[in-house]
Amino acid sequence: MSQLWVLAFLADYYIQLAFIVVCVILALLALLRCLPKSSDMFFVQGKRTKGFWLGMTGAALALSVLGLFSHLSPPGAFSLLFPVIGACMASVYLADVDPAVSSQ
Repeated sequence: MSQLWVLAFLADYYIQLAFIVVCVILALLALLRCLPKSSDMFFVQGKRTKGFWLGMTGAALALSVLGLFSHLSPPGAFSLLFPVIGACMASVYLADVDPAVSSQ
């Protein structure tokens, strides 16, 4: 195999790793922003319960970390799929629910 292919595979590996780390940070941020919110604000704003969103953001973090571990071992089929799903779940909370329940 030529050196060019080795460099291409290494670049691909590290770009994917950086993307997965960003997904893990996004999911962790969503979970940490959900924890201190008052459960009454979710009801007042017409959103699902705090427990639901804690479960969703926790599952987002778990999927992202699972994808990270999958990528660090010999990269598997789900090393990018799980973090993308987790990032989507966390992004829904951060874009829609968090601004609504943060308003006073």
